[in-house]
Amino acid sequence: MNERKAAIVTGSATGIGAATALALARRGYNVLINYSKSEREAQETQAACREAGADTLLLRGNVAEDADCKAMVQAAQKRWKRLDALVNNAGVSVFGKDAGWDALDGQAFQKIMGVNVLGTFQMVRASVPLLRAARGCIVNVSSVAGALGVGSSMPYIASKGAVNSMTLHLARELAPDIRVNAVCPGLVTSRWFVDGIGQEGFEKVKAAYESSVPLQRACTPEDVAEAIVWLVDGARTVTGELVLLDSGIHLGISRQVQAAAKAD
Repeated sequence: MNERKAAIVTGSATGIGAATALALARRGYNVLINYSKSEREAQETQAACREAGADTLLLRGNVAEDADCKAMVQAAQKRWKRLDALVNNAGVSVFGKDAGWDALDGQAFQKIMGVNVLGTFQMVRASVPLLRAARGCIVNVSSVAGALGVGSSMPYIASKGAVNSMTLHLARELAPDIRVNAVCPGLVTSRWFVDGIGQEGFEKVKAAYESSVPLQRACTPEDVAEAIVWLVDGARTVTGELVLLDSGIHLGISRQVQAAAKAD
C-alpha cells in the first residue's frame, strides 16, 4: 500500500478539487478526499479515484478548524505512512447582492479569510513534517483575483492576494525540502460559479469573458487539474511560482479591441 505516493486535496468533492483528485489517482497517487457539505459528490469522486486504481480516504472537515486539518494529516499518516503532495483547494466566496458594500460585514470577511487563508496555513502547518520527509510539494489553488484585484467579492480578492503572498513566503521558508507553488485560474466552468450567480448569470459572464480574453475560452476544472498535477509530479525545479491560468486576461486589452482601435 505504501508503494504509491499519497496526496491530500482539500475541497475535492466537486469542481477543481474533484478533477485534481482523479488526475492524481490516475497518476499513481493514493488520495485523501475532503469535503465540508457535498457528501454525495465526494463519494462519487472517491469511487472514480478507486476505479483509477487509488486507495482513498474520505473525510469531512472544515479547513478553517485547526483540529480538522490535523485530523486529515493524521489519517493520511496512519493509512499510508507518508504524504507527498498537499493541494489546498478548499475555498469560499460571496456573490451578487451579498458581495455589495452594504451587505458585507466582518462575519463575511472572517468566514472567507478563515477558509481561504487560515485554512491554507493550517493545512500547510499540519502537513510539513510528512511533506519534508517525502521531499514533497504544496500547490495552493489561488485565483487571478489575487493578482489583478477583480473577482466575485472584495474579501475573496483579498484572501487570494494573501494566498499568493503566503505561497512566495512558504516557497522560501520550506526550501529545499518542499516545493510550494500556486495556480491562479480565471473563470472556471465549474458548479462553484453557477451556484454563486445562477446558470443564466454564469452564461452571461462566460460569454463576456471568452469574448475578451486572448485565448477566447474559460478554464475547465480539468485544465486546472492538469496544471496542478504538473506542479506536483513534473516541475522538479519550480517553486515560488504563481501560475496564471486565465486565458491571457492578465495581458490586458484583447486583440479585438486593439484591432478596432487601429481601424479608427
